Amino acid sequence: MTQFVDWELAARTARSLGKTGPAVTFEEAAAIVADLRRLADEAAGHVAAFTGLEGGGSPVRVVDRPDWARANIDGLARVIEPLADKLAGNPGPLTRALGPRVTAVQAGTVLAYLSGRVLGQYEIFGGAEKGKQSGEEKGQLLLVAPNILESERKLEADPRDFRLWVCLHEVAHRTQFTAVPWLREHFTAEIAAFADASGPDEEPWTERVSRAVSAIAEATRDNDGGGVMDAVITEGQKAIVDRITALMTLLEGHAEYVMDGVGPEVIGTVAQIRGKFDKRRSAGNPIERVIRRLLGVDMKMRQYAEGRAYVEAVVTRVGMDAFNRVWTSPETLPTRAELADPAAWIARVGP
Repeated sequence: MTQFVDWELAARTARSLGKTGPAVTFEEAAAIVADLRRLADEAAGHVAAFTGLEGGGSPVRVVDRPDWARANIDGLARVIEPLADKLAGNPGPLTRALGPRVTAVQAGTVLAYLSGRVLGQYEIFGGAEKGKQSGEEKGQLLLVAPNILESERKLEADPRDFRLWVCLHEVAHRTQFTAVPWLREHFTAEIAAFADASGPDEEPWTERVSRAVSAIAEATRDNDGGGVMDAVITEGQKAIVDRITALMTLLEGHAEYVMDGVGPEVIGTVAQIRGKFDKRRSAGNPIERVIRRLLGVDMKMRQYAEGRAYVEAVVTRVGMDAFNRVWTSPETLPTRAELADPAAWIARVGP
């Protein structure tokens, strides 16, 4: 089987290029770790009561930046390596020799950048544990302590309120995947379908790379193009990307809606936190904006907003119980068109 990425090199690259976190004493670090674990447990009860979804309690890991990158590399390896031959196509000897190392440096560089930004994550592929009875694989909830601490200091936010607010978002993601049994398998199947759609008869990889270079040039001029992903995917993959994008928009929007919906009841300063956080999200110097655009960070910001608006519109119209029909099966997930037209989803699925 083709090795698509030199994963150990990716981890070393991420560790060497990643930024160090804020300075804290050992006692301060230990207190933050304990606080985040306690607040994650508290958040689980709030999320269950607000959403009506009963998720499992998969592990909570409070990590630093290199550990977050390592966890994501392990998760990527688990899902990508079985698909490596399909993704790689029929490479020449030079590509086989250098490709895994080049891809590793690219992946490590991206993860080094993101490791300084991500506050938390429910990692569905890495750190899997076998359920004691069912044998089902479970993911892990990651909370990136140095980023949370750095953000709360920059925002001048109340530490307890900000940490619980972050935990609500990430626990909402954990609840989505642990309360909806088919969701993980569906997501994995879509990734496999994406690889299947990249066959030897498709457009040559060199031509896709050429278009990717053009996309990078467009991004540096701040044009509203489709980004690097749109440049390199094949025609057969576009419909799959649409479905994956719609799913991710739903998941991110639902988590945003939950963290703000629960917030006023348990977080006194949630309105101030949200206002400052959104302002900081949209800020950045020109180079930072280019990097965000190339890595798809700006697209993720749009997913937060679009997904939250969709969830809020549906819940306002038909209530949370009826909204939860979205989790019935892959067929009840909203399409990209329905995300912009919640009434169309309500008409199709039923109130």
